[in-house]
Amino acid sequence: MIIDTHVHIGDMIGFHMTEEDVLYSMQQYGIDHSIVSCLDAAEFDHELRLIPSKYCRSQIECLQKVVDFAKKYPDRISAAAWLRPYNEKADYDLYKTINDNRKYIKAIKFHPFHSNVPFDSVAMEPFIELAQHYGLPVVVHTGGSDAASCVRVYNMAKRFPKTRFVMVHMGLGTDNKEAIELVARQPNLYGDTTWVSMQSTLLLIQTAGIEKVMFGSDNPIDGPDTYLHNRHGDRSLYQDYFHVLPRLLSPEDYNRLMYQNAADLFGISLH
Repeated sequence: MIIDTHVHIGDMIGFHMTEEDVLYSMQQYGIDHSIVSCLDAAEFDHELRLIPSKYCRSQIECLQKVVDFAKKYPDRISAAAWLRPYNEKADYDLYKTINDNRKYIKAIKFHPFHSNVPFDSVAMEPFIELAQHYGLPVVVHTGGSDAASCVRVYNMAKRFPKTRFVMVHMGLGTDNKEAIELVARQPNLYGDTTWVSMQSTLLLIQTAGIEKVMFGSDNPIDGPDTYLHNRHGDRSLYQDYFHVLPRLLSPEDYNRLMYQNAADLFGISLH
C-alpha cells in the first residue's frame, strides 16, 4: 500500500494538473490514496509577484474543489485545505466550510513562498489556531525563500506543540540536513519525501526515527507520469522509493514510510 501525502490539482502558476491525471497516475503506479490540495490558492507567482485577483480563486473555492474530488472517490482521495494568508483570513466562512466537510479534509496546507508570508509570523497564528481547533495536521512547503525557511516551521511547531506539522520538501533545493536536525529536535515536527533524495530520507530515519517521515511526491507536477520521469524524460527519484528502498529497509519500516505513518497522522482508514 502507498499513501501519497502531497498531490495537487489546479491551473495556476504555469501548471495544469487535473483529477484525471491524479487518478491515472494512482492506477498506473500503485498509489492507493492521495491527499490533494488545489494550487489555484497560490497568491504570488514564481518571481514573487502578486497574482492579480481576477486570476485567483478564494481559499474556500479551492477547498471546495478538492472536497468535491474527495466526495467522488472517498476511499482514494482526501482533501488538504490550501489557505491564502496574504489575502484572506481564518474567518467564520472558512471554519464553517471545514466543519461541514470535516470527514473529507485531512490537513491544512500552506505555501509560504507562494503566499509570501513568513510562516512563523503573527499573521499565521489564527490559521494555526484553526488547524488546532479541528485537530488537523499542518503541511508546509519549505524552501526557496526566507518566508518558507525550515526554521520558521520549526518555530511555529514549538509555539503550537499540540499541532503536528509536516515540513514538505525538508528545504527544497538543499541537502536537507538543517531540516533533518529540526525534525529530530521537535516532537510534533515531521518530514516528507517530496523531491527529497532517498539518501536524505535514510539519514532522516537514522537521525529522527522512522515514525517522523512519510511519502509525498508533488504528483502530477511533471505530468501524469511524474512517478516515472520528470518533464524532460529523466528518471524520477521516486523510482528509488518504489524499487530500491524496499531492499534497504525492513518491511515494517518501509510500510511505515510509504503508508502507515501517513494513515496515523492524517487519520486515513486502511482497507
